[in-house]
Amino acid sequence: MKFEVLILGNSSATPMYERHPSSQVLNFNEQLFLIDCGEGTQMQLFRYGIKSNKISHVFISHLHGDHYFGLVGLLSSMNLSGRKSELHLYAPSALKEILDIQFKHSDTTLRYDLIFHSTNSEESEVILQTKMLTVTSFSLKHRVPTTGFRFDEGKRSASLIREKIEKLNVPTVFLSQLKKGVDCIGTDGTRYSASELTSPAPRSRSYAYCSDTRAFAGYISAIQHVDLLYHETTFLHEMVDRAEETFHSTALEAAEVALQIGAGKLLMGHYSARYRDLTPLLTEAKSKFSNTHLSEEGKWYLV
Repeated sequence: MKFEVLILGNSSATPMYERHPSSQVLNFNEQLFLIDCGEGTQMQLFRYGIKSNKISHVFISHLHGDHYFGLVGLLSSMNLSGRKSELHLYAPSALKEILDIQFKHSDTTLRYDLIFHSTNSEESEVILQTKMLTVTSFSLKHRVPTTGFRFDEGKRSASLIREKIEKLNVPTVFLSQLKKGVDCIGTDGTRYSASELTSPAPRSRSYAYCSDTRAFAGYISAIQHVDLLYHETTFLHEMVDRAEETFHSTALEAAEVALQIGAGKLLMGHYSARYRDLTPLLTEAKSKFSNTHLSEEGKWYLV
């Protein structure tokens, strides 16, 4: 089952050095989620072969332009391309007013249902629950109301031991039950034991997206033990005063968070335009948390 993230944009406020404002696609079992939608997102989707009409849910962390200025264009393009399926949008409540005004004055009527869900920047909430995926929003600390998003995979099924299945000629009708741990009995009385015919279920995986924020205690409990943590790393720690002033994080601070929560891997992003070479940011973070990686546009990262 796929669980991976494609980086569309990893720059901070200003597009620079072929880096674009924040946006990424999460592929969970071929269901596509868009996380933030900075300027140029739809061109990045096209560049990396993602069909926008396959996106079912959009999550906007906050209303600074580098995280949502691409949304109106994307929604309009979906309309022009004949989208019919509904689209769920999770964002601060004020975004609905912005979209309504835009569509009113451009005389645009969407031919698909845009279902708006207001996020709460004050506390953690489960905002989407399916059989195999739970999405939770949580508070971040920025200059405007901001939420992060955590994606948790549901309980995974056990893996069939194919050699034993084939050797015993287990009826295919039993396979789904065996994967769920249920023993089955054939019409001839043969008992098929799930514990003998399956391997333990793989561990469920998790991904957390922390956009613009100061590193602070308030979100630590919400992102405990995630397999992959995306955390903004706007500045080197020598500019921590600037980070505090603008409510951003340094590479060192993000690494300290990753270490504190027991993350499996840290993915850096939201780089300041002052850094053409990102190596110093990576070096600083790795000094505290070794399994740290620079996010690169166009690259998929496994959760």
